[in-house]
Amino acid sequence: MKNKEPFGKELTKVQRVELDACTQCGECLKHCPVQQVTGRPEVSPPEKIRLFRKLIHETDSLKSKIFGEGDIDPKLFQDLTNALYECTVCGACGQSCPVGLFNQRLWPVLRKEMVKRGLGPIGPQANMQKVVQETGNPYNEAPEKRYSPWFPEGVKLVEKSEIAYYAGCTGAYCAQPMVRGDVLVMNKIGEPFTMLPPEDEVCCGFPLFITGQHDMLKDLTERLVNAYEERGVKTLVCSCPCCVNIMARDWPIFYGKELPFKIRHITQFVDDSLKSGRLKIKKGLKERVIYHDPCYLSRGVGIIEEPRSILKHIPDIELLEFDRHGVDSRCCGSGGAARKVFSDNAIAMGRLTIDEAVEKKADKLVLGCPACYEKVNEALEGHDKQIKIIDIMELVAGLI
Repeated sequence: MKNKEPFGKELTKVQRVELDACTQCGECLKHCPVQQVTGRPEVSPPEKIRLFRKLIHETDSLKSKIFGEGDIDPKLFQDLTNALYECTVCGACGQSCPVGLFNQRLWPVLRKEMVKRGLGPIGPQANMQKVVQETGNPYNEAPEKRYSPWFPEGVKLVEKSEIAYYAGCTGAYCAQPMVRGDVLVMNKIGEPFTMLPPEDEVCCGFPLFITGQHDMLKDLTERLVNAYEERGVKTLVCSCPCCVNIMARDWPIFYGKELPFKIRHITQFVDDSLKSGRLKIKKGLKERVIYHDPCYLSRGVGIIEEPRSILKHIPDIELLEFDRHGVDSRCCGSGGAARKVFSDNAIAMGRLTIDEAVEKKADKLVLGCPACYEKVNEALEGHDKQIKIIDIMELVAGLI
């Protein structure tokens, strides 16, 4: 297979150094959730890096520049594609890496390289860009139904406000108790807030970013940023870790300058409200709860203490911890858009989370990510261990 451009063109200089820095030591294998449920080294982090380095050598080495690239074994492309897209892009491998590779940002760039060559994305992911273009969301759902039937009665939105709430596609269509809880809590805080009309609250771009499909990202970003700016927004609140991640890290890049508003995760907004007295949790909960750190919230943007602070505001509650938590949390299996293609992997990872929560004798498993909420609830079905699963804002909404 011949290529017009060398592999690695999309990589920054730092990322090229990171690829070279990998020593193939295998330390990351102890932390990779895909390895934990499959045991397949051919889809491991070191193997992805080894294959990609080989492709760079084949297409961008001194030899290839002098003599041409020649033919590259198609199996090499296929092996790398499979390894990249079975990954949940949780970032645990980079967190544990002795040389400090930032893999949560590296893997999407490598996926982008595969998309450029028509090798990715795979399975249902391949139609995502077309679906987002037609419906504004990656689930092919009707845009006018984005806020129904979950939007609570009695909650009043204002046309213009310094505070806006973004529900996100997965919350709106797949994890509705989460976004309903968000809106109920924000309403209880009492500060006026706005939302875009359902047809205008389009995808934040993360599903396309994470699968390497970047063509629409500038347009989606500008469309949303401009719409919020027109409403006078100074703080944009969102609960989806993936949305918050791309908003905070990548929207300024696609927008071309600093955003005209701040990005705040719902737990940051609510924790501030509890500490200032604008919100009070009136009811107690005499239960043991265990909180799971979403990968793109903890490792992604470093929001770890705020969810715990909120839970500790609940009278009589006992907060438990997973063995791996905070920046070291174990992926529940729903990340990287892999759950739509490798559902069995995602179910197995979700059940590991359920099993540990049950073993620690938790009464409730508290989640903070819509993808986790959707898939871990699916993993619970028919499983021999059972536990009540609830979103953190869903929990708080019932106690205020």
